[in-house]
Amino acid sequence: MERVVGILESHEAAAQADRAELAAMTSQQRLDRALDLIAWYRESRGETEQGFARVARIVQLEQR
Repeated sequence: MERVVGILESHEAAAQADRAELAAMTSQQRLDRALDLIAWYRESRGETEQGFARVARIVQLEQR
C-alpha cells in the first residue's frame, strides 16, 4: 500500500478527499486495503499467527 500525505484546509475537505479516493478504487483495491489494515492491526498486537486450535478429547466408552 502506497502511503501519501496531503495537507488539506479542513476536516471536511479531508473527508471529501477520502470519499473521492475510495470511489475511484476498484472493489479489488478496496479489499486489498482492508486486508492490509487487518494484517497491520494483527501484527501490531502480536497476533500474526492466527488460526483455529485443534482440540481433541478421548473418552472411555461405557460398557453396557
